[in-house]
Order: sequence, then structure tokens, then C-alpha cells
Amino acid sequence: MPTGRVAVAVTEDMHLFEIAIPCEIFGRPRHNLADPWYELRICAEHPGQTKVGAGFVAGTSHDLNGLDEADTVIVPARANVLDGAPPALLAAVRKAHARGARIASICTGAFVLAEAGLLDGHRATVHWMYASLLAQRFPKVVVDPAVLYVDNGQVLTSAGAAAGLDLCLHLVRSDLGAEIANRLARQLVIAPHRPGGQAQYVRTPLPAKEDDSLAPLLHWTVEHLHRPITIADMAKRQRLTPRTLIRRFCAATGTPPLKWLLTQRVQKACSLLESTDETPARIAELCGLGSEANLRHHFARIVGVPPSGYRRAFRSQHAAPATNGG
Repeated sequence: MPTGRVAVAVTEDMHLFEIAIPCEIFGRPRHNLADPWYELRICAEHPGQTKVGAGFVAGTSHDLNGLDEADTVIVPARANVLDGAPPALLAAVRKAHARGARIASICTGAFVLAEAGLLDGHRATVHWMYASLLAQRFPKVVVDPAVLYVDNGQVLTSAGAAAGLDLCLHLVRSDLGAEIANRLARQLVIAPHRPGGQAQYVRTPLPAKEDDSLAPLLHWTVEHLHRPITIADMAKRQRLTPRTLIRRFCAATGTPPLKWLLTQRVQKACSLLESTDETPARIAELCGLGSEANLRHHFARIVGVPPSGYRRAFRSQHAAPATNGG
């Protein structure tokens, strides 16, 4: 099954990592997943060698006319979002969109799509640090800073850096199905689907170095999610008062202990839904969520889809029974 042509539009002020993401996903042949794989083009206004961030040089094989035959056009992050995008890039992106190509941005590449008018009246996302600026500069865009990516059908946007991987995996999932996307994620040693949104990354979710004394507690908690765990239990393990534990926990992780604990339970449920045949009731028990109704409530609120929908979308071909979990 043909997978299509992907064009990455590169300018001199783009970040190397965000350029490398679509190159890794779409540019390397993966005959064990699909044959043929995608055809990748790296396009720039002046092809050859384009200087990008941190002094690196990107080899660009086509000029911006290379976007004309692409099924998918990806615009990586630009370092300078205060200046307008190059007119040639805006024209090429608008032309590709007009003929029906799928247009996607990584991080601040959303400013290019917004300047081209492709996001007017639509929901979009960007790195949380730039969300207010995007909304201010382009008031017709409905900016959602809480999500990892937004799929409006023909136009897609993603949050910062690693969220570009989430978006590219989503494109593969849309083109080739969940099983191939999951296998690709395993090859890359990344999660096939990250629950939650950007909010969990605004502040460091793991203990900062100055308070790494919480690390054993977090490890113990994750290993015992099947058990009821209270603030008092956690405080006792740390030999702290509940009030002191809450204060230190919030300072180290950016979230209250019980909220963090609930997120870990839901993340474990995601893993079990993907990789086992266990019933929702059993998964709720293994994750410490109590009942199937409780699992459905918290899962839909945090992940955005019900457990049954998540399992259909991300079910592993090699599911197996779950272990007791301790």
C-alpha cells in the first residue's frame, strides 16, 4: 500500500531536532513495517545546504516547488517567531493546502500556518511557552495550550519538540493503522500514545535534584498501584507529616500527591489496555481504581477517550494476561 510523499519545509532559522523528527519517522525505509514506506523530500527556498540551529547544516534536496507533489507537508519549529515567515514559504504552504495536501506543524511551525491563514477559525496548539503569543498575534486562531497535538483533518499542529514525535506517529497511525504505528513506536523506544497533555510538562513531573529524596517514594508508589494508597501512607513512608509531604511533593513534581497518583493509575491502565486481554473490571482492580465505573470516569477525563475506545485504537497484536502487579 503506498504511503505517500512527505515534504519537510526548511528555513535557516529552524531547529535541528524538529527537522530530524520527520526525517527519522518518514525518511528511513522500514520494509518490515510497510513496503513501500514514505518518500521524503527536504525542501528549502535555496536547495543544497541550509544552515539551521546550533550551527548545523541541513542538506536540502529540493526547492519549495517540491511541496507541489507532496501528500503531506511538515513545517518544523522556527527560532524567531516575532519576524514573519519568508514569503516564499508562506506561498508554498498556501499552494499545497489549496490543492488538498495535508499540512502539519511542529512546535512554533504553527506560526507559519497561522500567518498563511490556515488556522483561522480552527483549534490549534503550540509549545505552551508560545501559546499566549500565538493567540495574541493571530486572534482568529483558537489556541489550546493543553494538548500535545490537534488534528483538524487537513491541518494539524503539535506542541513543543517531542510532541512532534506524537504528531508524526499519529500521521502514521492515520495512514497505516494502529498496529504499524505501535510497532514503529516500539522500534523507536517511545510510547505509542502519551496520555494527558502539555500541562503535565509545564513543571518537572519527577523530583528535582535538590529533592531527590522523594524518588524512592515515587518508585514504591508505582510498584504498588494495585493497593489503596493515601496521603497518610505516603507521609509515613517518608517519615513526614502529611502537610510537609504535600508541600515537598508539589515543589518537586509540580502536582499534588493524589493527582499524581491518579495519573499513574490511568497510565498503567493504558498499558494494560494495550497489552493484555484483561477485562475493564480487572484492569480497574490492578490499577487501584476500584470499579469499572471509576476506571471509565477517570480514564475519559484524563485521556480524552473511554477505555474501550482506547483499546480499539491502540490494541497490541500480542496481548497477554496481566501479572498480579504485586
